[in-house]
Amino acid sequence: MVVVDTHCHASLTWFEPVEILLDQMSRNDVDKAALIQIRGQYDNSYILECVRRFPGRFSAVVIVDHARVGAPQRLEEWTKQGAEGIRLTPTDRSPGRDPLAIWRKAAELGVPVSSGGSLEEFASAGFESIIKEFPTLKIIIEHLGGVGRNYLARTTNPSSLETYKRVLALAKYPNAYMKVPGLGEFCPRPQPLIQPMPFAEIPPLVEMAVAAFGPRRLMWGSDFPPVANREGYHNALRFPMQSVDFGGDANKEWVFGGTAATLWKFPS
Repeated sequence: MVVVDTHCHASLTWFEPVEILLDQMSRNDVDKAALIQIRGQYDNSYILECVRRFPGRFSAVVIVDHARVGAPQRLEEWTKQGAEGIRLTPTDRSPGRDPLAIWRKAAELGVPVSSGGSLEEFASAGFESIIKEFPTLKIIIEHLGGVGRNYLARTTNPSSLETYKRVLALAKYPNAYMKVPGLGEFCPRPQPLIQPMPFAEIPPLVEMAVAAFGPRRLMWGSDFPPVANREGYHNALRFPMQSVDFGGDANKEWVFGGTAATLWKFPS
């Protein structure tokens, strides 16, 4: 199985340089990774340099300042330098006469959008309208739709689950995708730790996503390196592989690598 990590961060000024990620990938037999730009960082030079330095290992998902005039043209410039995706939030809008200009440019360029936001933002009518507006634009909902934050904050009231179901309902649009994180993103860390599986109860959030989207529109992402503050890189891969019912090995191959290969080329 070719394993692809679809949610990693690398930087010289925050988190870790790419060599630390490469070491983790090597230790855990992860073949490729998408480098997702850090929020608020508009200079994408470093992650594009990583793509060039390590051919075939990485794809770069950039951020542009969508609120500035000329942002669509800036995105096109980054794609000419090798970017294969853009990161936007569900509420990002462009100035001027076309509030969806940056989304429209992504669709025109054929680069997928990796979208980070809150559970409520993903469940909003505004986000659904964007997915409907651009049926050829592949839009990837990060972090299981943000539901994990509610679980870690222990705000797992019925309304949170109903909101998550509204996010899952976006699967009716063929251009909508979702990222599956490590279990530590929605399972609170027990004190003291339990061995070998620390999570005594695992809510069926991933299984719900599998039922909604199917394996061909789901993809695993570690959230490196913030994952080190949860269960760690190795376990973020191992625990879902071992403990989540994806419906068989063929489906696992899609979630842990196959789907990503349909979205990014990982230039070599």
